[in-house]
Amino acid sequence: MRQHRYRVTLEHLAQPRAEGPLHPPLVFEDGNHDDIFEIVERQRATGRFGTEDEAAAFALGLKLLGEAVLRNRQDALLQQFKPALGEVIRALKDEGKARAAAKQVE
Repeated sequence: MRQHRYRVTLEHLAQPRAEGPLHPPLVFEDGNHDDIFEIVERQRATGRFGTEDEAAAFALGLKLLGEAVLRNRQDALLQQFKPALGEVIRALKDEGKARAAAKQVE
């Protein structure tokens, strides 16, 4: 399958309390059939989230989870996500189509 390839870096910037060590950065590579950057921009444009960072976190988390569920079809636990995940993704796509149609009317 053709995929977009990504390197994801997670940096631990602060503890909830001042004491305690910070974890070293977590870096990994993964692939996804979608352009995650485009999806992040679409979620940012919805205005649903309080910040653009929150929209990016939602989009990235959703795409990483979705791809893990797709790749691990044999895992019964992960497959429990599939129905709800499918509903959420369909609703997001429908919302995007409605938003695009409304822009054309304007």
